[in-house]
Amino acid sequence: MQETTTRTAGELRSDTPRQEGLPRLDQWFGVSRRGSSLKTEILAGIATFLAGMYIIVVNPAVLSDAGIPFSAALSATVLISFMSSLAMGLYARNPILVAPGMGMNALFTYTLVLGAGLTWEVALGCVFWSGVMFAVLAVFNVRRAIIEAIPLSLRYAITCGIGLFITFIGLQNAGFIVGSDATLVSLGAMDASLATFFIGLVATAVFVILRFNGALIMGIALTTLLAAPMGRLWGEEVMVAWNGLAAWPDFGAVMKVDILGALEVAYLPFIFVMLFTNFFDALSCFMALSESANLKDEDGNPRNLKRSMTVDAFASMIAAPLGTSAAQTFIESGAGVAQGGRTGLVAVVIALLFLPFLFLSPLLSLVPGIATAPALVLVGLFMMAPIGKIDWQHFDQAFPAFLAIILMPLTYSITLGIAFGFISFVLIKALTGRLSEIKPAMWVSAALSVLMLLTAQ
Repeated sequence: MQETTTRTAGELRSDTPRQEGLPRLDQWFGVSRRGSSLKTEILAGIATFLAGMYIIVVNPAVLSDAGIPFSAALSATVLISFMSSLAMGLYARNPILVAPGMGMNALFTYTLVLGAGLTWEVALGCVFWSGVMFAVLAVFNVRRAIIEAIPLSLRYAITCGIGLFITFIGLQNAGFIVGSDATLVSLGAMDASLATFFIGLVATAVFVILRFNGALIMGIALTTLLAAPMGRLWGEEVMVAWNGLAAWPDFGAVMKVDILGALEVAYLPFIFVMLFTNFFDALSCFMALSESANLKDEDGNPRNLKRSMTVDAFASMIAAPLGTSAAQTFIESGAGVAQGGRTGLVAVVIALLFLPFLFLSPLLSLVPGIATAPALVLVGLFMMAPIGKIDWQHFDQAFPAFLAIILMPLTYSITLGIAFGFISFVLIKALTGRLSEIKPAMWVSAALSVLMLLTAQ
């Protein structure tokens, strides 16, 4: 009778047969040991890439609003996605996509540049310093103290608030919501552009509901096709114009980061908010994926968490010199995990799939704003998922969470939503005699929030 060895959570049976054909690759990533196969890992990498490749188009579209040229932002997006996903696969050996994140690019463009008036070069400097601080936290493994300081309700609220903010931006980009002197905002004119967006939005939602791999990118492609006749057969504005198929990468934003200019005291709250957002997005993503696929170590913690957080931190730091907002782990990695992906080989496959798009900026520049708008709206919907986890029954938790959620879209600022969430939490706890429930890091967070509000005036 063959003897088998039972491993703890996250480890698989030692008698799993090794893959034929590429034994060194199998052994390096531990594919067979984790109950997977080379074919499964490759297919999982393709699935995750299809689920997350919308960022190749959407991220440059958002960053171009901040003044970064579309082609330069696209090259930066592809480069950092390739480098950071490759590092996640080879160093952390986890099946996770790392790329410029939604939420971080909105914070960069609409809060720092358009809201606070920073140049995009200085804003990139803030990205760099937040990455440096993230790296320090990751290397010295101080995540527990940070995690315990911020109440769960506020963590969930910040994700939800950013989701609403991104949705609001998508609706604006589509012309679905426009400014109004009487009511501040109003429904846009029901023209060909708005009809195209709405059809694309419904179609993308259907693709998501039917669980198609690459649902968002399919929605972007369909809406682009629907927009092509505009300005030619109907409508007044040409939305889609052919600029060629391929071109050399545009490195115009590389090393344009203003590292020293971002060191002004007034910018410290922005750096902190970037750090906070990226840190908790990364941590929550690792936690969710480890639970869904049992990617855990002997102690039941997410597998290779310190290495994964270190990769995420250095990816954020490197993103700034390349010319894009911070990179972060993508929850879309769950698509590959659902396909059976269990090792870093998945991330390596993802990284390699990004590279060809380095040369396709003319083709991708075909995509108009109304085509990426449905993806923004649905990303916002996905980010609203934690709202049910907020403790609405206890007002001392619900009130700060509600402020954080509602103020992000209404003030057009992620930073302000977080700031008022922190300040209100500390004030309510202090005024109701619950000082012991305020961790030191929350006092610091609230103080930085007050400093930001004072310096912003």
